[in-house]
Amino acid sequence: MRHRPGRGPGRYGPAGFPHGGRYGPTRRRRPGWLVVSAGATAIGLMMWFFVAVFVVALAEQMPVPVLVGVALLVLTRHRKRRRRTRLGAAGIAPLPYRPPPPPRPVPPRPDAVWAHARQRFAALRGEYAAHECDPMAVLRLPALSDVRVPSTGRFVEAFAEAQALETDAFPPESHATLFVIAVERAERAWRAARDAAERIRLSNLTPEERSAVERVIKLLTTARDSDNDAERLAAYARARNELARLDRAGVIHMPRTAQAALDVAGRGQLPA
Repeated sequence: MRHRPGRGPGRYGPAGFPHGGRYGPTRRRRPGWLVVSAGATAIGLMMWFFVAVFVVALAEQMPVPVLVGVALLVLTRHRKRRRRTRLGAAGIAPLPYRPPPPPRPVPPRPDAVWAHARQRFAALRGEYAAHECDPMAVLRLPALSDVRVPSTGRFVEAFAEAQALETDAFPPESHATLFVIAVERAERAWRAARDAAERIRLSNLTPEERSAVERVIKLLTTARDSDNDAERLAAYARARNELARLDRAGVIHMPRTAQAALDVAGRGQLPA
C-alpha cells in the first residue's frame, strides 16, 4: 500500500502525525527553574524576617497603650471593610436616616380652656348688649332684635344656654366642657344672625314702613348732632312717636334697653 507523504507510518510516526502521536514531544524542564524558585522563596522569607524584627523592635520602644490603640484601630477598620464588602456582595444597601417624629403637642389644661371661653363669652355679651342698647343699630338691623327671624331665635337660645352654664369659679370638668361647647355654639349663632340681618336690613318691610324707619333714623341723627336744645328735643319727640307707632304695628321690635336709652335721651341728650 502506497502512503501519501506525511500521512502514513514513516518519520512522522503512526497516523501521519509527527513524533508518532497527536501532540508534539514533551519538553523536559531544565533543573535551572528549581534554583530560581528556591532563590525567590528565600528572598520572601528574608523580607518577612526583617519585617518581624522591625515590628518587634518597634513594639519594645512603643508604650503599651499606644500599641493596644493601634491594634484596635486596625482591627476596627478591618471589620468595617469586611462588613461593607459582605453587604455589597449580598446586595443590601444601608437604610436611609429617618429623623424621629416630632413630639406630640401637650393638650391645654381644662381650667385654661374654661377661662379662655369665659373671656370670649364676655366679649360676645358686650357686643350683643351694645346692639340692644343702641336704637340706631336696632333700626339699621331690625332682624337682629327680632326673635321671629330664625337665625336670631337660634342665637338667643344658644346665648341663654351659655349664660346658664357660666360660673364664677372653675366648675367640675364635665360642667366646664359643656360651657365651652355652649360658648362656641353661641359665637357661631351670633355670626350667622348678624350675617342674616345684614342681608335682610329693611328688605322685608313695605315701602311705607321703610320710609317711616328711615325718617326715625334721620330724626335721631338730627337729635344727636344738633347743638340746639329745642331742635334736639323736638326731633326726639317726633322720633319717639314714630317708634311707638311702628312698635304697635309690629314693624320694628325695639328692645327694652334701647327704649330706656331713648327715655334717658329725651330727658337730656341722646347718647353718642
